[in-house]
Amino acid sequence: MSERASVPKEDEQTETEADEEQAPVTTGAQSVVRALENAGAEYIFGVQGGAIMPVYDALYDSDITHVTMAHEQGASHAADAYGIVSGEPGVCFATSGPGATNLVTGIADANMDSDPMIALTGQVPTEFVGNDAFQETDTVGITQPVTKESYFASHSDTVGDDVSEAFALADAGRQGPTLVDLPKDITQGETDVEPKAPETPDTYEVPEEADDEAVQEAAEALSDAERPVILAGGGVIKANASNALREFATEYEIPVITTMPGIGSFPEDHELSLEWAGMHGTGYANLAITNTDCMLAIGTRFDDRLTGGVDSFAPDADIIHVDIDPAEISKNIYADHPLIGDARQVLRQLFDAMPRAPDADEWREQCQTWKAEYPMSYDTPDDEPLKPQYVVEHFSDVTDDDTIVCTGVGQHQMWASQFWEYTEPRTWVSSHGLGTMGYGVPAAIGAKLAAPDQEVVCFDGDGSFLMTVQGLSVAVREQLDITYVVLNNEAVGMVRQWQDGFYEGRRMASEYPWIPQFDKLAEAFGAAGFRLEDYENVEETIAAARDYDGPSVIDAHIDPGENVFPMVPSGGDNGLFALNEDHLDEI
Repeated sequence: MSERASVPKEDEQTETEADEEQAPVTTGAQSVVRALENAGAEYIFGVQGGAIMPVYDALYDSDITHVTMAHEQGASHAADAYGIVSGEPGVCFATSGPGATNLVTGIADANMDSDPMIALTGQVPTEFVGNDAFQETDTVGITQPVTKESYFASHSDTVGDDVSEAFALADAGRQGPTLVDLPKDITQGETDVEPKAPETPDTYEVPEEADDEAVQEAAEALSDAERPVILAGGGVIKANASNALREFATEYEIPVITTMPGIGSFPEDHELSLEWAGMHGTGYANLAITNTDCMLAIGTRFDDRLTGGVDSFAPDADIIHVDIDPAEISKNIYADHPLIGDARQVLRQLFDAMPRAPDADEWREQCQTWKAEYPMSYDTPDDEPLKPQYVVEHFSDVTDDDTIVCTGVGQHQMWASQFWEYTEPRTWVSSHGLGTMGYGVPAAIGAKLAAPDQEVVCFDGDGSFLMTVQGLSVAVREQLDITYVVLNNEAVGMVRQWQDGFYEGRRMASEYPWIPQFDKLAEAFGAAGFRLEDYENVEETIAAARDYDGPSVIDAHIDPGENVFPMVPSGGDNGLFALNEDHLDEI
């Protein structure tokens, strides 16, 4: 048949087009699902329950894929990670009462890290709200402090619009979580109203470009600097500004430091990279912060784990602060040059406004000297147990640059961020501001579904892994090729490290000598389990776990006495970092 003959007339429909035509909306629940479809949602992470059941029933005929999680907290973490990797809001469902409250940890996590996510929760019928009905909680009241906006759906005709607006708001400007609480009578109620397209409220304004005069003044200050640095935060990645950052830094030859959430925004193998700064950041990054005379900070909220003592943070520097959220300007660190706008747009403005490159040859040499003096290194004595840094570093060496690394929270998180070489954005998925143990297992599920063609490795600690280990059942059921690595020191290692360093070695409730055999536990879930105890088997074990087509768990028994260094004591001076336990006592 010729190409022309295969084209139907304008008043004809092909069978495929007829099949794809959407059925009319008849209930509030169908309006909710239609709003998600219109917004482009591909996955929903959730757990069924009574009050949310009408929405699940409407989801039955949808093309959106639902992933049943083993716990609602896991649903919110998976949705969070999906948003980090994809850049689009992740979606999670839960029922009323305990279902909704179990989501709160993940919602708060997404809020602290500005991750795009929308949570939809069932609620008791409106006539029972406030009567302490079965499985009732004030979900909106609970979540308002940790969302960009929480909505209570009040009518079947408008519930779809509520979802559309919440989805748009989660993605707009400074990204973050939103929530829509769905009373059962509203989702069961009749309506024929199609939801609006996703749009933010009329009152919500997102700044794009910074003020031109302010940009020019900032560019002059940066050009005049003798010791300039760029501090790239997580907002660089959220704004898809990594390429703009690389172009700006290389054109004007300015050393780049990242925050921990900003890992991957600038390639760590680049000669201008000083990697990440803060409590456990590199010594050379922290020295550069302490000695800079002009800092271009982009998309960072200057949290305490980055700054240490506020008075000692970049004490001699003019601060140029680029942020899309005016509330962050001068909140923690005073901004001499505030530039409010989208990071990518403002970087382009600065690129064009720079009158010249800073005269900073000596400064760049000094930064390289610091890198040589304070390398990220570790010892591997034959008479000591396996070092966790070695495991992380070997994994980094044998995997592709676009491999996604997820973690829980603790010492393992620090080693994964220190000894893996990150060169691409959206390849580091972790809990920063809230510091949520248990984040890693479900986050890896969300990350893998967001990027099915990329390898996903999750580093976890034994304490963190135990908190959400039930998520392995989801990874097995969904046949997700994820490698979990438990850096097992039979302790909540970071707590133990602080107890040894600051509490005279009183190890109260931090040691876990009763943990299970994680390789055997993995097999019980249907995953592949591997046990790793010495250097000789590292290469072979990692290869076998990666080759397994499905989820695998490496129970890596590491040196229980190994600690994370460098370390800036809480509230300390970034330039006075400890390199070992003895040094910690001296500062």
